[in-house]
Amino acid sequence: MTEESAPDDGESGLTVVTDGSGDADDEGVVRRVRFSGGPARSFLSSLAADERIFQADLAVDRAHTVMLAEQGIIADDVAGEILTALDAIEVDGHGSLPDGEDVHEAIETAVIERVGADGGKMHTARSRNDEVAACIRYRLREDVLEALETTLALRESLVDVADTHRETTMPGYTHLQPAQPTTVAHWALAYEGAVRRDTERLLEAYARINESPLGGAAFAGTTFDIDRERTADLLGFDSVVENSMDASSSRDFLLETVQALSTHATTLSGLAEDVIIFANRSFVELSDDYSSTSSIMPQKKNPDTLELVRAVAGDAAGSVQGLTTTLKGLPRAYNRDLQRATTHAWETVDAVTEASEVAAGAVATADWNEETLAAEAGEGFSTATGVADLLAANGLPFRTAHELVAIAAENGADYDALEAASQEVLGDSLEAHVDPDAVEDALDPAESVASRDSQGGPAPKAVDAQLESAREALATDEDVLADTTDALETARDALRSEVNGYV
Repeated sequence: MTEESAPDDGESGLTVVTDGSGDADDEGVVRRVRFSGGPARSFLSSLAADERIFQADLAVDRAHTVMLAEQGIIADDVAGEILTALDAIEVDGHGSLPDGEDVHEAIETAVIERVGADGGKMHTARSRNDEVAACIRYRLREDVLEALETTLALRESLVDVADTHRETTMPGYTHLQPAQPTTVAHWALAYEGAVRRDTERLLEAYARINESPLGGAAFAGTTFDIDRERTADLLGFDSVVENSMDASSSRDFLLETVQALSTHATTLSGLAEDVIIFANRSFVELSDDYSSTSSIMPQKKNPDTLELVRAVAGDAAGSVQGLTTTLKGLPRAYNRDLQRATTHAWETVDAVTEASEVAAGAVATADWNEETLAAEAGEGFSTATGVADLLAANGLPFRTAHELVAIAAENGADYDALEAASQEVLGDSLEAHVDPDAVEDALDPAESVASRDSQGGPAPKAVDAQLESAREALATDEDVLADTTDALETARDALRSEVNGYV
């Protein structure tokens, strides 16, 4: 998908060609005849792909036209005709637009066809360079808000799982080997923390998206007395990109957004991989809604949706690389290479948003097999670290305790094995150093988990504090998202009200 356009003069717009009757000529309404055809037209055109920013362009056109009228740059009655034409174009839809290099040129042509040559005054004091930059930001911020909503849904799913399974013990792994017992809650909150940071990164990216480039023109500003703050306000932008060259040509906001989305996709990929492995070991069963079966093997239940979630991380990482390479070394100000840049953002935000939504649903509807998890929580002598910690807490150097428990792990991984190892390493009975009942507790996965009550640990008490923090952060981010969404809706209503004053 491509949205950008060739640079132009940034002042009164592209040349309007008429047949002398005041009506736009069919062959080149906003292009000089010299540039209205040729074999490269289809290669240059992004009109079909620009459907994504059709509504954004109409909003930008309306805000710019209202500002031009308020500043006395165009007459109110001309503004009314242009705004009326834009309303009609919106009703007719993107598919009704005339042929053009892009949606911006096609909409302007459609306005001129309805209004006559005065329709070309809509493009006064701007270029397609700042126009398209504004359209991209206008649409992208809506897409990012949708992506943010899915991160909140996923966090809510993870918090709910954690709340339900505060005491559900399960095996924990490092290097995919049994390591220490933990709980489903502790596992879920580990991902909640990661997704929370993904939310923060997207919110930070949104703040830099939500700056208006409109009024930067081709790159060198304009001689007209425009009000950039006014168009920014009408479009719901928080501020303007100050430097006109920066406004029209920079795309770092795209790169930052794609990077944030790629980071979230990487989080999702890890989550998906864990659940796929857990499903393989019968620790968890996915809902049928997030599974599929084999076309030949009737007994199969496959975690296909999560496999696709896992794969999206590769697509997103590829987009980061593609976009970075496209932007690398581009001189200021505008270059047509930028037409290829936005594709990466659209594809990534669509794919990652869908993957995030699927992951949230899969987690929310999964059933955890508590009996199997409890039975496997102590596999591979996973309580060994707890026993070593106990010995160290009772005066042994940790490295000595580590050696003792390591020998026991090779010879039965139970109290008897620990006693034999104590005789070998310490030269006396284990009981001389630690209470046998405390050792038996340390060997029990549930007791081992309960003892790990340090901040952020898996013990139910420590998990309760993490749950409280997760809920507070989720509520805060939900409020931020609601306020941000409301602000855009308020801006849309305000723009509509201003337009209605002219039509």
